[in-house]
Amino acid sequence: MTSVDAAGRAAQDAADGAWRNGSAALVAGLARIVGDIGTAEEIAQDVLVLAAERWPAEGVPDDPAGWLVDAGRQRATDLVRRRTTRPAGPDPAPATAAEARDDLLALVYAVCHPVLATEERVALALSILAGLRTDQIARALLVSEATVARRVVAAKRALSGIPFAPPPPGEIAGRLPGVLEIVYLVFNEGYSATTPPDRARPALCRDAIRIGRMLAGLLPDESEVHGLVALMELQASRIPARTSADGSRVLLPDQDRGRWDSRLVGHGLAALDRVAELSGVYRPYALRASIAACHARARSTTDTDWRRIAALYGVLASVSPSPVVELNRAVAVAFAEGPASGLVIVDRLVAAGTLSSHAHLPAVRGDLLARCGRRDEARREFERAAALTRNDRERDTFQRRVRDLA
Repeated sequence: MTSVDAAGRAAQDAADGAWRNGSAALVAGLARIVGDIGTAEEIAQDVLVLAAERWPAEGVPDDPAGWLVDAGRQRATDLVRRRTTRPAGPDPAPATAAEARDDLLALVYAVCHPVLATEERVALALSILAGLRTDQIARALLVSEATVARRVVAAKRALSGIPFAPPPPGEIAGRLPGVLEIVYLVFNEGYSATTPPDRARPALCRDAIRIGRMLAGLLPDESEVHGLVALMELQASRIPARTSADGSRVLLPDQDRGRWDSRLVGHGLAALDRVAELSGVYRPYALRASIAACHARARSTTDTDWRRIAALYGVLASVSPSPVVELNRAVAVAFAEGPASGLVIVDRLVAAGTLSSHAHLPAVRGDLLARCGRRDEARREFERAAALTRNDRERDTFQRRVRDLA
């Protein structure tokens, strides 16, 4: 590699790093000046290209992110002046810390605005809040770049008529669940990998956690934000142990807990402590995080406080009723009281028919039947689970259970 190539690569890496770590603040600050997220994002992209052109020859600045901010502010100010007939005045003063915080909060709430379709909100969050390029988003979501581009363009078009401003104080709490939902959707797309053949995409989980931490900094007194951060960090801590050497799924009871990320566990428990400090009232994300904390604190499956987990699922079922929550409660009850007790709950779900296309329902029922000694019935349930799942590795796991029970 020549010195010119090396300089170009170093400049590109510096620009990419500055964008990835500071795209949200950059776009938020520009949107304050031009009053429009779409225009602000276009200016931000322009100065990113400018950096890639100038930095190889001029050298990477000591503060790459600051360089992008200054260049972007100048372009935004020039644009506003061209749009008006007023004589040029002094450049607007840099935003204060409080104004910058308000701008960032306005951006987060705009990106997650209910006027947008869910897939548009996810794409825009990854683009602006996480600082991912279109090709990176496409790989993360396993869709085409053209699809991502369409979603981002549609989202910015829909937001063009909405004034850029932080939500009124009275609306922050009411719209917060919708914001948290998008962050958790991004996380789950990486953690659960709904599209085969992948099982987990840790980079996407890290992006969601980064957005969650940013939101916790903007709304430090909102306990459920800390609950979501705790949940994501505790769940992400298990990723290294969730897949075996051959790529098959390793269920929670069989995971090597020594492979769990202790740093993420510590961060998650600290975030959960913050929930207790703020209110002591545990809403859905904090309740799920409390369940994950029970697993994180236990040295093994047998050491796990399954009675507490079953009780927490009972509270969660009353706060946020869901057949999936009830299915998870059945698993906890089976460990706490025996497989027959869990099977009673599962059979009620089967009778209700609400999870008829959910592969984990027959998988859980098959496991409980096997533990009750009803092997033939268990085998048929795992066959049904293998037919329902869309994930190749998960299907392999279920088919292995079928063979083991044959």
